[in-house]
Amino acid sequence: MLRRSNPPPKAELKLEQLADLDVETPLRQGERGEDSSAEDIIAGEKILDPEAERIDSPGEAPDVPERGAARAPPVNSGYLPLPWRGRLGYACLNTYLRSAKTPVFCSRTCRMASIIDHRYPLSDPSRPEHSVKNRPDKSKEPSLERGLKSVQDLGLANARDIVRMLRWNGKHGIKFMRLSSEMFPFASHREHGYKLAPFASEVLAEAGRVAAELGHRLTTHPGQFTQLGSPRKEVVDAAVRDLEYHDEMLSLLRLPEQQDRDAVMVLHMGGVFGDKAATLDRFRANYAKLSPSVRARLVLENDDVGWSVHDLLPVCEELNIPLVLDYHHHNIVFDSTQCREGTLDICRPELQARIAATWTRKRIKQKMHYSEPCPGAVTPRDRRKHSARVMTLPPCPPDMDLMIEAKDKEQAVFELMRTFKLPGFERINDMIPNEREDEPRPAPKVPKRKQKPAASLKRKRAPDEDPVELNNVGSGTDDREQPVDTGREVSDEDYAMGGPDGRVYWPPGREDWLKPAKRGARTPRLADIERIKKRR
Repeated sequence: MLRRSNPPPKAELKLEQLADLDVETPLRQGERGEDSSAEDIIAGEKILDPEAERIDSPGEAPDVPERGAARAPPVNSGYLPLPWRGRLGYACLNTYLRSAKTPVFCSRTCRMASIIDHRYPLSDPSRPEHSVKNRPDKSKEPSLERGLKSVQDLGLANARDIVRMLRWNGKHGIKFMRLSSEMFPFASHREHGYKLAPFASEVLAEAGRVAAELGHRLTTHPGQFTQLGSPRKEVVDAAVRDLEYHDEMLSLLRLPEQQDRDAVMVLHMGGVFGDKAATLDRFRANYAKLSPSVRARLVLENDDVGWSVHDLLPVCEELNIPLVLDYHHHNIVFDSTQCREGTLDICRPELQARIAATWTRKRIKQKMHYSEPCPGAVTPRDRRKHSARVMTLPPCPPDMDLMIEAKDKEQAVFELMRTFKLPGFERINDMIPNEREDEPRPAPKVPKRKQKPAASLKRKRAPDEDPVELNNVGSGTDDREQPVDTGREVSDEDYAMGGPDGRVYWPPGREDWLKPAKRGARTPRLADIERIKKRR
C-alpha cells in the first residue's frame, strides 16, 4: 500500500533515493491522466514522454521527475525468443577476471604526462621501475622512442589478455564480446598516436587465431566523441583517425573471412547541432571520404539523445550501412509519429525486415543491443544509465547476436542463462564469497614451536602409555593423522577459469563476493535487491 509523503527537495533527490522511494511522486495539476497508476510513477523506467523535445547533449536535459512521470506507459511485446539459438555477449570487461589476484583485462591506460615522463631513462636502468625508488630521471636526455615504447607495452599487455578472456568465455558458453577501445592507449592521438603494425601484429594474430578456433565474434564501439557529422573539422579529423585505429586493430586479428566481416565498428551519429538534415549531409560527405576498409566495418546505432531508428534507417539504406537496433535507446528516443515506446511497435515485421536487409546486403551477421534502466529511474537523464543486470530477453529473432550492455558485464549474461535455462547454465555455480579455487595459494608457514597442552590437562604417564599420545592430550588432533596443507598450485591454463566446479557466478548486488571488502565498506543487501525486483 502506497502512502503519501513529501519527498526531499529536487536538488537532493538522488538515484539511490528514487530506487527506495515508497511514495507517490507529486505532479503539477493536469500533468497526469486518470489512467496513470502510482506503480507507473515509481517504476519510472516504464514511462517516456513521446512529445519531449530532443536535445544535443545529456547535459541539456531538464532533470525533473515530473517530465519522466508524464510519459505514456510503454507498449511491449509478450514474445520471448525461446528456445534461444543465438549468441549473448558483453562489453569490454570481465568482472571475474578483472578481480583476480593477477588481474586479466584489456583496458590498461595512462595519462599523457606519463608518456612524456617515460621519455627519460630510469634512474637505475638495471632495475624495474618503481614509483618512488626508481623513477624516470629528468636530468638525462629524453627520447621520443622511449616514451612511445612505454605506451606500446601497455597495449601489448592488454592484447595478450584477449586470449585468456576468449578461453574463459568459451569455457562458460559465451561466444560474443566487444573489444575495448582503450586496448592501445592514445593510438589515434594527433601527437602521441602510432600504428599497431608491426609491433602488435603477432599478439593480435594469436588472439584472432583463438577467436577463430572458438567461433567467437569480436566487435568494437568507438566512443561518443567519434562523430562524422560534426561541423568542426578538428572533430571530424579525430574521428577519422579513431576509426582507422579500430579498423587496423580488427584487421590485424587475421580472422577468417566471415568472422572478419562480422567484426564491425558500431558508431553513433552524435550531436544534432541544431539541424538534423545538415548533420546528415555532413555525415554523407565525410563517410564518402573514409577508406574502403573502414566503410566495410562501420555500422550505425540509434542513440538515447537525438537520433531514433526512424531518423537513421533511411540514411543507412541510402549509404548501405547496417543499422544496430538498441531497444533501450529506442525507449528513450523514438519518433512518436511512427511508433510508441516499447518493443511492440519497433518489432513490426515490415520495420524489422528493413533493418535486417541493411545487414544481409553486406553479408554481415546482424546484431542488436539490449539493456534496461536502473530501478527507480524517472528522469530522461537517469533512464540512460544501464542497470546492473537485465531481467528478460527482447523480442528479437532467436538466432540473434545480442550484446547485453549492463554494469555487471558477463554476470548479466549468466543471469539470463540461469533465468531462461539457456545452453550451458548448468555449468555455472555460485562463487564461495572471497574463495577462488582457480588461483594459486602458498602453503601456510609452519610454526617454529609446537604449542604445549594446557597445564590443567597434564597428567602423569602410566608405565605402558605412549608418550606421543600423552602429548596430544587437550589438542583435539592427532599429528599422525592430521593432513598437511601444502598450498595450491594452478597451471597457467587453469588460472582464473573457475576451478573444477565452475564457480564464476555471483548473485545480484554481491560484488563483494569477488574480493574481500575494505574495512568499513557498505555493500547492498540481497533483501534490497529482491525488493526492487518485485517493484519492477
